[in-house]
Amino acid sequence: MDVPDLSNEPYAIAEEVSPLIRRVLARNASPFSYTGTQTYIVGRGDVAVIDPGPLGDDPAHVHELIRILGGERITAIMCTHTHRDHSPAAAPLAEATRAPVIGCAPLVLSDDGPRADAGFDPTYNPDGILADGEALTGPGWTLRAVATPGHTSNHLCFELEEEKALFTGDHVMGWSTTVVSPPDGDMAAYMASLALLMERDDAVYYPAHGKPVENPQRLVRGMMGHRKQREGQILRLLERGVELIPDMVADMYKGIDKRLHGAAGRSVLAHLIDLRDRGIVSECGDAWSLPS
Repeated sequence: MDVPDLSNEPYAIAEEVSPLIRRVLARNASPFSYTGTQTYIVGRGDVAVIDPGPLGDDPAHVHELIRILGGERITAIMCTHTHRDHSPAAAPLAEATRAPVIGCAPLVLSDDGPRADAGFDPTYNPDGILADGEALTGPGWTLRAVATPGHTSNHLCFELEEEKALFTGDHVMGWSTTVVSPPDGDMAAYMASLALLMERDDAVYYPAHGKPVENPQRLVRGMMGHRKQREGQILRLLERGVELIPDMVADMYKGIDKRLHGAAGRSVLAHLIDLRDRGIVSECGDAWSLPS
């Protein structure tokens, strides 16, 4: 994973990325969140705020959003999912502006293993939950929910119909592959969600981390190919008699920081669970094998 250069990042300002979209970057940069979580403001006057961001890593972010919006009215605070770098700022922003929190369903897991992203937000308490295909509207904008489970089971993307744009949260990022960490992260669901995006004709993706994706179908095709390559690596290791996930990680992720091996192991586990559920591999305790 790249270590970003933060010297020129536009913190504490609203960066206009399209006629209907402004971006405000939170100061929670890390090797896992890149330059930070990108909060998006959609519309003018009456606006929606997508992924209001963290609290602990950037307590000033809520105040900056309120200052930036000035006399504009937030009609909805929308969260793609409930990891702690995305949704905790929803509650104080809603309290300050009386805006409803509408978006993904609540989800909290106390521990789902070593990870390369944030844990779950226990404070998320939405006023409304959007089902797949449901939309919110404002003056000149329409945001429609697109269910994309996989990174988390409650993950939503939001389509801005007027610009054929898709806010992809962590489902598709602009700088790195997405973490899929069981038990909630599900590789089969993730691949199905990527296949769903391949069938769409979105012109641009706006991820929560990284730059806009201006050729989205090509990126999604590459992401699906990358996951298939990982699956092939795992099957070849099993053919060689490598049974344990740490041993697989050591072979598959040569050259990466060993501090990331725990998170990489979660991705390998997600692949193995998918392969098991398809009847391709067998599990016995911590050991995995091809059926004899």
